[in-house]
Amino acid sequence: MSRAPLLILRPEPGASMTAKRAFDEGWRPVVSPIFRIEPIAWGAPAADGYDALFVTSANAVRQAGKAVNAYAGLPAYAVGDATARALKAAGFSDIRTGRGDAAMMLEAAAENGVGTALHLAGEDYRDVGHDAISIDRRIVYRSAAIDRFGAKALAALREGGGAVLLHSGRAAEHFGRLCEAEKIPRGRVRIAALAPAVLDAAGPGWRASIAAAKPDDAALLAAAARLCQ
Repeated sequence: MSRAPLLILRPEPGASMTAKRAFDEGWRPVVSPIFRIEPIAWGAPAADGYDALFVTSANAVRQAGKAVNAYAGLPAYAVGDATARALKAAGFSDIRTGRGDAAMMLEAAAENGVGTALHLAGEDYRDVGHDAISIDRRIVYRSAAIDRFGAKALAALREGGGAVLLHSGRAAEHFGRLCEAEKIPRGRVRIAALAPAVLDAAGPGWRASIAAAKPDDAALLAAAARLCQ
């Protein structure tokens, strides 16, 4: 592949991780986040009240602060590989890694006998639960929308070619609004989404669109490559 532009809109530090992988695979990554991750003050309850810790975003681990260390002795259920890596970096050792689906993660925890769990989440968390588990959810961060494209993103979109990566439904919706505000025609833009639900959130009218076979960066980049063949 010639160095086609690949617009990466996710917040840091994930954006730079995706960009490195994309560059190694022959893309010209353009990093221009449309959200900014901000911590939210939260009350950290005693760890002995829970059987496990649930984390559905690596950002929750990073933004929870030093208080997260109090739960390092609990089994930690991570929704996917990126979240598991964040937990490991924070000092957790008993990490149960899921496949990117929160409902499947909860099912595995229930099968393991988890009855009470602390869930560290972002403000726009997906509201899932399980009949066998009492979940205490604490919001530890927010994704604040950035109201306009950065100069690099705008230049890449006007240049055309390549593709745009969409990592969440909220990002897909916000990207569509920003395109409308900047008068970027959907018919000129190719989008690759992390999951079918993200693709649905983006809506119709794009030049081409595709969802990754599974919700991780490797599959997302493979989907983008197919899109641009």
